[in-house]
This record gives sequence, structure tokens and C-alpha cells, in this order.
Amino acid sequence: MRAYERLLKYVTYPTASDETSKSCPSTPEQLELGRALVQEMKELGIADAAMDENGYVYGTVPGNVDKKVPVVGFIAHMDVVRDVPFDNIRARVHHYDGGDIVLNEEQGIVMSPDEFPELKNYAGGDLIVTDGTTLLGADDKAGIAEIMTMAERLLRDPSIRHGDIKLGFTPDEEIGRGADLFDIPRFGADFAYTVDGAAFGAVEYENFNAASCKVSIRGKNIHPGSSKNKMKNALLIAAEFSALLPPAETPAHTEMREGFYHLTSVEGVVEQAEMRYILRDHDSAVLEERKKTMQRAADFLNARYGEGTVTLTLTDGYRNMAEAMRDHMHIIETARSAVRELGSEPQSNPIRGGTDGARLTYMGLICPNLGTGSHNHHGKLEYASVQAMDKCTDLLVKIAEAYAR
Repeated sequence: MRAYERLLKYVTYPTASDETSKSCPSTPEQLELGRALVQEMKELGIADAAMDENGYVYGTVPGNVDKKVPVVGFIAHMDVVRDVPFDNIRARVHHYDGGDIVLNEEQGIVMSPDEFPELKNYAGGDLIVTDGTTLLGADDKAGIAEIMTMAERLLRDPSIRHGDIKLGFTPDEEIGRGADLFDIPRFGADFAYTVDGAAFGAVEYENFNAASCKVSIRGKNIHPGSSKNKMKNALLIAAEFSALLPPAETPAHTEMREGFYHLTSVEGVVEQAEMRYILRDHDSAVLEERKKTMQRAADFLNARYGEGTVTLTLTDGYRNMAEAMRDHMHIIETARSAVRELGSEPQSNPIRGGTDGARLTYMGLICPNLGTGSHNHHGKLEYASVQAMDKCTDLLVKIAEAYAR
């Protein structure tokens, strides 16, 4: 089975994670996909395939070489984001000759290379797309599909020489919990690669430092007919808080290593409001300054409206793995060499986000990221290339072979 065929199967599971849930995994649909993956792994011949009580899936493709070689792992996540429609996905294969792709004629939903220039790279090939009303779920079910297809090839073709290969599929990556309960000793790899997003040839080991911030605003509601100099409208104070942050330092105005403040939600009434932000920067010192900027905005508004009006809850997330990777660059160079063997030039651009690998790296499992041949993640115009997914699968096989030479 080819990787894209698996992707078409996996996207039928509506596995959005839920940050309001206290369980692990945060949603039962992730368990359903996990059980299906374990069953598929067993059918392929992975005898130790299992899912633990927290929804993490593990398995081993046994090595077929006599000498001692590194144990390599490959990891992908099972969940998708919740803030875009994620169920009843109508995925299809579209042969792409170039130009615009009409995803939904009735609703006038079109994907154009004018907006997404990377589409031009796929002219003449086949793309997996949706009807434009939901995400696809290639982030990260394309990664799962490629890892599973690699495993099938290693198990079916004894001429491919490799050491033990560890497979791991995690829940709740999209809400920042994917590495929380990952059992590194049980996984048993010396190091690993996440297979999570970006074009074929991406070999990524630099990511954002991350923090989140909850801004709680306490207002005072009084009848508007008699509220002069008395009312404190929490919603308007929220707007003031937002206006105190640098307007050009948002995701819509930044790229590459430029960090940002990202307002992700606002809820409230006159009496009480809450805003949630994520803060990102590749430089940890600059991220600390961003946190101080948030605090200065709160202090300013508290001085204006009274102490306790604005309260911040700042929480650190993942860290940039680049620093930890400096002594393990052979892992990067092996992947780059494998990309070149497949006729392409590797790309190591900074990740404008994070992966399970960033967390796992600082937990003791060095874990850079590889591309999956998919694009436009977290949106309704998400797509994956059939041929790029094949090449990504070839890359995983090449890496497995490289460590057994």
C-alpha cells in the first residue's frame, strides 16, 4: 500500500485534540485511531505493537543485521487542530496540471498558486485535497502514513538492511501535550525523527521557543444610563491591552526567525473578559522580553483602572532544540545525505512552530523533524502531494538503511 492510500484512510478519524480536557488523550477519537494503528501494525507483523493507557502507540520493526547499530525511531502525532472543521472530511485525489484548483464549485472555494506559490512545484502530479470546508489532517496523518508504509517495506523486503526501527504515535501534540507522557525507555530508540509537516527534503532542527499567556480582565458593570466615571468595560480594556502590543509583531507580519504575539481567543462581557495569547521567538532572550512586554501592558492598565483589573498567567512551552542538537549533528547530516541520494537538495529552514521532537529532545531523546510533503496545515486549503509522500517514505527507508551500513 502506498502512503497516500493510508492517508485517505486515516483522515476519516476525527481526531481533534481538546485543550479543555484533563484526560490523556484529550479526546476518545484518538484512541480509536490508535487502536486501528495497533491492529494494522500487528497485521504487518509488528509483534510488540501496543497502545498504552494514555493513548501512545509503540512498535518495533526488528533489525536484520548481525552487527550492533543505532536504534532509530520515527514519530508522528495522531491529533489534528480543533479550531477548523475536522470531521466529515471529503478527501480526494486531484491530478494537478497547474493553475487554480476548484475545491468547491458550489461555494466558490478555490486554491490558487497566486496565493500559494509552492503549488507550482507539484504541476503534473497528484494532490490530495478536500472540498474546502474542512482541514485535511495531513498534519500529521501524512507522517503516520509514511512511517507505516516504511515499516511495511522494511518487513516485506529483506534485501533492505537495517537495525531495529522504533515507531511511535502520540496524542495531543496540537495542544502542546504530545510529549508529556511519552515513555522514552519503553520506546527504546537511541535517537529519533519526528515526521511532521513541510515539503519533502525538509530536515529541521531549529524551532521556536514558546510560551502562552492568559489575560484575565475584571470589569465593573453599571447601568449605562448612570455609568459615567464608574463603569469599567472589560471588553474595551481587552482592546486597549491588545493595542499596547507591537502591531507588526503578529503571525501575519512575520516570517523565518521573526517572533510574534498571537491573540488566539477573546471571550467575555462587560464584567469579565479573557484573552489568550501564544508568544514565540527563536531567541530565548527575546521571548523573555516578549513576556515582559505583556507584563508592562498589564501594569499600565492596572495603574489606569485599579490594581487587579488585569491579571496575567504566563506558561512556558517548548524550547528551541537547536542548542541541544549541536553535539548530535550526525543525525541531521545522515538525513541530508539521504535526501541528496534521492535527487533533491535538503532544506533546513527554521520551524515557525514546534513539534513533539522539540520537547523530546530536552527530555533526552534527540529528535529533529522531517517533512511529509504536505502544506497549508491548520486550514481548509490543506493538501498533500501523492508523489512527495512516496519520496518521504523513500527517505525514511534510506535513513533506516544508512545506520546499518
